[in-house]
Amino acid sequence: MFTGPTKLIVTDGLVAETATKITAGAAGDLDKAQRIYEWIVANTFRDPKVRGCGVGDISSMLKTGNLGGKCADLNALFVGLARAAGLPARDLYGIRVAPSRFGYKSLGANSETVTKSQHCRAEVFLSRFGWVPADPADVRKVVAEEPPGKLSLDDPKVAAAHRTLFGAWEGNWIAFNDAHDVALPGATAPPLGFFMYPQAETSAGRLDSLDPDQFKYTITAKEI
Repeated sequence: MFTGPTKLIVTDGLVAETATKITAGAAGDLDKAQRIYEWIVANTFRDPKVRGCGVGDISSMLKTGNLGGKCADLNALFVGLARAAGLPARDLYGIRVAPSRFGYKSLGANSETVTKSQHCRAEVFLSRFGWVPADPADVRKVVAEEPPGKLSLDDPKVAAAHRTLFGAWEGNWIAFNDAHDVALPGATAPPLGFFMYPQAETSAGRLDSLDPDQFKYTITAKEI
């Protein structure tokens, strides 16, 4: 299941071609995964104009050459390239629930209201280790949003995140699921590409889950 394509995370065509170029000459699965991680960190960017966490249509990203997005785009690209290279990989969809204890304002939930703190992470299965964390999207988030903003890749804060987020991540986040192409029970609207935001339907159709100011809901989290 974790090597096959989904509607948005395709593994053939340009995705397969890109994965082949990135991993050419790699010495084993760890080397392949790390090369893909490094390629995404070097070639993508966090686009603040993207709604929510993004869509995750990786084929369109590569075809257009627009490698900007948010976590559901950049980490989906990692997953798709890894799968195309023969590595089991998956997105984990969840939410940040606590501040970062490593001093990253951009990588934590900084209040008890976490309504807009959704975040997905990626994992790749490596033969020597099992499921290994990877979050190139958060490296690009540190670049874009960590105060004072617009940091360089060689900034110490970015470099530390870059080193850490292949192989580890901070435990201030919880996962909901790793599902794709999700047909919700009782829904009349089409299946979701992934399920991370609350969903609701009325007789007029599915509400816009990326507009919590109009589709009213609140998510809170606190330490107990």
